[in-house]
Amino acid sequence: MDTALSRSHYARSRTVSRRDWYLATNAIVLAWILLALIAVGVHRFVDQPLWLLVHVPLLGAATAAILIWSQHFADTLLRRPPPGGRVGLGVRLGLHTVGAALVVTGVLTATTPLVVVGASIVAVAILAHGVILVLQSRRALPTRFGPLARYYVAASVVFLFGIGAGVALAVDPSLVDRLVTAHLVLNVYGWIGLTVLGTLVLLWPTVLHARVPPTTDAASRRALPVLVAGILVTAAGPVVDVRMLVPVGMAVWIGGAGLLAVEGWREAWTMPPGTFAGWSLAAGFGWLVVAAVALGAQSVIAPDWAGLRAGYLAMLGPLVVGFTVQVLTGALSYLLPVVALGSPAAAKAGAEVLDAAAAFRVTAFNGALLLYLLPMPSLARVLLSFVAVGVVVAFVVLAIRAVVVGRRVRRSEGADPDRTGRVALGMPSATPPPAPSRRARGVIAALGLLALSVAAGVAADPAAAGISIAGRAESIVATGNTTAVTVSVEGMRFDTPVLVVPYGDRLVVTFENTGDDVHDLTFANGVRTQRLAPGDSETIDVGIIGADFQAWCSIAGHRQMGMELMVRALGAPPADSGDHADMDMDSASVDAPGDAAADIDLEREPADDFEPAPAALAPAPAESAHRVTLRVEEVVSEVASGISQARWTFGGSAPGPVLRGEVGDRFEITLVNDGTIGHSIDFHAGALAPDGPMRTIQPGESLTYAFTAAKAGIWMYHCSTMPMSMHIANGMFGAVIIDPPDLEPVDREYLLIQGELYLGAQGDTADAEKIAAQTPDLVAFNGYADQYAHLPLEAGVGERVRVWVLDAGPNTPTSFHVVGGQFDTVYREGAYALRAGDPGGSQALALEPAQGGFVELVFPEPGDYPFVTHRMSDAEKGARGVFRVE
Repeated sequence: MDTALSRSHYARSRTVSRRDWYLATNAIVLAWILLALIAVGVHRFVDQPLWLLVHVPLLGAATAAILIWSQHFADTLLRRPPPGGRVGLGVRLGLHTVGAALVVTGVLTATTPLVVVGASIVAVAILAHGVILVLQSRRALPTRFGPLARYYVAASVVFLFGIGAGVALAVDPSLVDRLVTAHLVLNVYGWIGLTVLGTLVLLWPTVLHARVPPTTDAASRRALPVLVAGILVTAAGPVVDVRMLVPVGMAVWIGGAGLLAVEGWREAWTMPPGTFAGWSLAAGFGWLVVAAVALGAQSVIAPDWAGLRAGYLAMLGPLVVGFTVQVLTGALSYLLPVVALGSPAAAKAGAEVLDAAAAFRVTAFNGALLLYLLPMPSLARVLLSFVAVGVVVAFVVLAIRAVVVGRRVRRSEGADPDRTGRVALGMPSATPPPAPSRRARGVIAALGLLALSVAAGVAADPAAAGISIAGRAESIVATGNTTAVTVSVEGMRFDTPVLVVPYGDRLVVTFENTGDDVHDLTFANGVRTQRLAPGDSETIDVGIIGADFQAWCSIAGHRQMGMELMVRALGAPPADSGDHADMDMDSASVDAPGDAAADIDLEREPADDFEPAPAALAPAPAESAHRVTLRVEEVVSEVASGISQARWTFGGSAPGPVLRGEVGDRFEITLVNDGTIGHSIDFHAGALAPDGPMRTIQPGESLTYAFTAAKAGIWMYHCSTMPMSMHIANGMFGAVIIDPPDLEPVDREYLLIQGELYLGAQGDTADAEKIAAQTPDLVAFNGYADQYAHLPLEAGVGERVRVWVLDAGPNTPTSFHVVGGQFDTVYREGAYALRAGDPGGSQALALEPAQGGFVELVFPEPGDYPFVTHRMSDAEKGARGVFRVE
């Protein structure tokens, strides 16, 4: 079999243009792989959501490779060229590249039309691919393995459904918890999985130089309908909202994959894999089956679709990488030399390059993925991901070098490429596989690298590995016993307020996050869990207990809401000599940094390049439909000269973007959580049941909040996730202005949103204890204390100026006043208290937190007119500015 297939490959590859064609098209695949590597870095250091790690390698690299190589194998199996030839394939590949790029760009920029257009273009390319395969099959003469082309046709049809599910997710994010499972199954197991499994029927024995058993034909024909049925049943589960269809469908799919695995095992039994290509293909198939088992198991134990999504997505990256990347690199390691280098000698040279350090690379890659899935300190996971990325980078480098070396050999052959003798497809049989000793050294070196990565991660962060770094365990008489307890979450409390542990016992705690938000469990001796999503759990070894100490959730504000417990050492001796003093501590003694409040100097000028937050207000847009995407972003920004804080924001600024419209306008806001903890949004401008649109969403999730503005006024919006005071004080607020129907035009219009700042350490989040005590360090207009005192707002003599004011709180009222000015118009909480032309005037606009309105005045002469909150202690903390009138 492989001799005939080899002749077919080499006969087609003798034409220089064909070789260059395969090199050029596979350069697109390598470019997508490089982009995927960049995505890994973006996800790790910029905290982009997980979709970036999944879609770039799957929609980009894997789909491009499928378009190229499934057509190549169809040509070989059917022995008939496709309609349109290489030009048609080039068009399909170009459409896919443009469409995939638009999808990636659209999701990155939260531009739904780009996602829809990009997905539609990809769908056109895949539809054309499937139609051409059908036409090619109908015109071909019967061959033994011609029916394998049906795998490619079935994959194309299933992928169209997967694209449809993806578009539905982009258009209606509220469906994400359910449809993301269907989208994943149709694309990973359908489009990629069917193509890969159909290809492996022949590619696997070819790589092994093994004969294809006579039973393989029937097994491949029986497996296809079973695989397709499993995929469709699984995808139907979320569509019809029957979760148990997912494990049933996955079980059927595993049965179909098992039919093919039996044939592959027979071939490997006679000719065991001995190259990078063989080992990678085997490992990739193994990861695909593991992923199917994991999805089926998660669907059984998850409480709902959201729980299934959260549990499975936590493993999706390594599982998808383990399957897709290894199948892609393994197949290319074999096919590139044979198809693209033009002669047996050139293919041999290229294959030897691509097989360099094969045992080391395969062991390091799969070991890193396996360890990544285990409970591991965050830094260890970072180092392990570097190992896996390094293996992929090595493949790209080796692929480029293989092409260079192979073409050099091909040029040296002159006009007779066959003079060196015919060789088998792939790794020439004349070149023996690496000696067992070389393989063993590669495996040992890889295991050593993995051990070093884990050890370095644990050494740098021993507490995350459950190793106690505080206390004096050597002075505690250990009993040798272990006390094991389980701690869960009830609302914003731990279910067990006190853990009683006999003195000298080792304490092992299983923390189950049964709440609705992200939580962790941090003990005063430095041992802590990772931040766990709802439904996740982790077991940690707290150490040998010799004294009482506290534990708490370290996420900002959660401890202040009551998420703390006490560990009681039953029978502990008095701590009269301080033996256990450093075990008896709370959060203030663990990494307690300096308070940024000590650095406040409101007389200090901002930096020369400082730009104040824009206060000038643009008029309401003419459109009555407002579609806005607000992304939760965590940023470090200045809140006063020389004072920086970690802010949770809507859209990267605090306050968030201003929304403005008129009564009757429709607002559709998509909230995307790009942060690290749960967040939500509450628009006071809309009247609707809060249960759905105001729910907390976890990192990587999104929701759509739609309302019609029925009442005029200035309305607050804010995060309503508990503790709400913490989320608001840390920057998650903004304003919606709905113009009164009779609003008159003015010369200038400004917006001032007052908020309080409760400073933690420099660059840290707000201090939750100060928020609870209502003792702000700074009070600011538009997020930066005294900014308009340093850089005044402008106005002209005789101009009518309207100033909208909103008190965002979370705690302190305001009384807005312009020194030297008198208000002739006052609008407060949806109604006029004073209109121009009335005999009276107003000196201050009094507002409680979450209230707002506007005032109007005319400045009679040039000069500087200070504006303040007349709650003067707050003005002295930064709630002041200046109108410069000329």
